[in-house]
Amino acid sequence: MADSQRVKSFVCIALFSICLLQCNPIAFAILDPVDFLALQSIRKSLNDMPGSNYFASWDFTSDPCNFAGVYCDSDKVIALNLGDPRAGAPGLTGRIDPAVGKLSALAELTVVPGRIFGALPQSISQLKSLRFLAVSRNFISGQIPASLGELRNLRTLDLSYNLFAGAIPTAIGTLPELSNVILCHNRLSGSVPPFASQTLTRLDLKHNDLSGSLAPNSLPPSLQYLSLSWNRLTGPVDGLLNRLGQLNYLDLSMNQFTGTIPGRVFTYPITNLQLQRNMFSGRVQPDGQVSISTIDLSYNRLSGEISPLFSTVQSLYLNNNRFTGQVPGSFVDRLLAANIQVLYLQHNFLTGIQINPTAEIPVSSSLCLQYNCMVPPLQTPCPLKAGKQKTRPTSQCNEWRG
Repeated sequence: MADSQRVKSFVCIALFSICLLQCNPIAFAILDPVDFLALQSIRKSLNDMPGSNYFASWDFTSDPCNFAGVYCDSDKVIALNLGDPRAGAPGLTGRIDPAVGKLSALAELTVVPGRIFGALPQSISQLKSLRFLAVSRNFISGQIPASLGELRNLRTLDLSYNLFAGAIPTAIGTLPELSNVILCHNRLSGSVPPFASQTLTRLDLKHNDLSGSLAPNSLPPSLQYLSLSWNRLTGPVDGLLNRLGQLNYLDLSMNQFTGTIPGRVFTYPITNLQLQRNMFSGRVQPDGQVSISTIDLSYNRLSGEISPLFSTVQSLYLNNNRFTGQVPGSFVDRLLAANIQVLYLQHNFLTGIQINPTAEIPVSSSLCLQYNCMVPPLQTPCPLKAGKQKTRPTSQCNEWRG
């Protein structure tokens, strides 16, 4: 905008403000002209999708602080929630205008799911008061701006379910107040940067193309939710996991992690532990009786005997590993008492289970024993992926024992 046009706009806004004050001097505070112009630019770059009436209230001849999704404190916009927040409501289409960076007092910026495309404006880094940034489930592409690392008050960063590519900026990991980082379901690559915030409780990076290893001190012990599944991450994580004693959800599945699983992890207040489809190896020995309801360690290289401390798990997936020996009797007792819902032990090197061939497995329970170094004492339905062979070839069993 040329200088003369900008001046005219400010004059128009000033005259409009005077008129409003004369008509109703105590109705509302007049919005800062810079914020007024910024909202106008944001409106011009976005539109309602069919079925959405979000912008119906955005009439610039009235007070913008009464617009849907606009919240003010005195003459400044402090929160901007773009789109109808009701579940299932159509979102917006268009681009996020760089003028959003002019809303200098903005503390919260959210965009509902829709069809917003283009890059995330670099100008967002000018919002030094921003604490909450959530722009998920759209079609935003390009790289995550490294300048977001200048938002030192940011607590929540949610850019999930978009088309972001490139690396996660290292600067984001330095933000001191972060509590939630949700970047899942994008096309991010490179390594996971270290996170310094000692208040970080949620880190969700699943369904990307991240690679490299995680240093033992790369994530803070404050973490309660950690999901890194569906990436290409490698290396051991035992040193890291031993420090994350507050975890209540852990999903590292579908990676290439190696090394052992520390026994301490099984004593954490976790409800769902997903470590399947990695390259974990060695024995698995919990530090105490396990109270986690669901544990999936399938498709790894775990070996040794199965610990009876796992018998209190409701859904246990140990299939497609290298476990040997007898199945502990405590599993049988709890299975027949319907305290175990799923017990998948197929595709290991197990040699026996003490169960009566006439025993009836409760309808609510699933047991699969096939393709081990024993003839299953009773026939139970197994998942299709288990195949049709009931017993592992003797040659494989002898080779493994040797």
